[in-house]
Amino acid sequence: MDMRDKVFLGSAALLAFGAIAGGYLLGDGLKRAKVADRSVTVRGLAEKDVTADLATWSISYSATGFDLPTVRSEIDANTRELRAYFTGLGFKPEDLTPTGAGVNQWLNNGVNTITITQRMLLRTTDIARAQRAVAQQFDLVRRGVTLQEGSGMRYSFTKLNDIKPQMVAAATKDARAAAEQFAKDSGADVGGIKSATQGYFSIDARDGEGGEGGSDTPYKKVRVVTTVDFYLR
Repeated sequence: MDMRDKVFLGSAALLAFGAIAGGYLLGDGLKRAKVADRSVTVRGLAEKDVTADLATWSISYSATGFDLPTVRSEIDANTRELRAYFTGLGFKPEDLTPTGAGVNQWLNNGVNTITITQRMLLRTTDIARAQRAVAQQFDLVRRGVTLQEGSGMRYSFTKLNDIKPQMVAAATKDARAAAEQFAKDSGADVGGIKSATQGYFSIDARDGEGGEGGSDTPYKKVRVVTTVDFYLR
């Protein structure tokens, strides 16, 4: 065998070895990639009971008569009684502000009838005092002020941003607990977070009542659901 044949055989052997080694490394790399790609998607829930920090009461009342000065005088008297009612409960004058008025005239059997409607807004952060105002509102009837339909107190929670971080953390912790249970059942371990999606925050009545979003009650429940994809190893 001459030198050229030996060189050729040596090169072929090296190529064969390289192909085998390359195939092994590629296969091992694919295996590692497959393991790294294993994941589980779970949801985590966090809930927190809160109390409203803002109360707003949209108040509408009206007076009806046959001449404008008389009706206007009656609506002014109602406004004074309304302010006296809230002042007696300890509200500040600036807590109650007018938001508009309307005048309606029509003929009734040839008689001109006039109705003036006045709208006021109570806005306060004193939730306990607001609740007392609602509970005692029949006193307004005794004062001659009849509230129109649609007048009602609305309670709002405005400090959501203050509790968002800890609620998201709690929901993520809850999601990890669910992932760990899944991993335990499948003989795996939970790794880091592959991806995560924060759900929307909802605020409802704590006890399931209270109108849309629990607006009629100061006692609310904040809820958030997160979707987290954990690596499994």
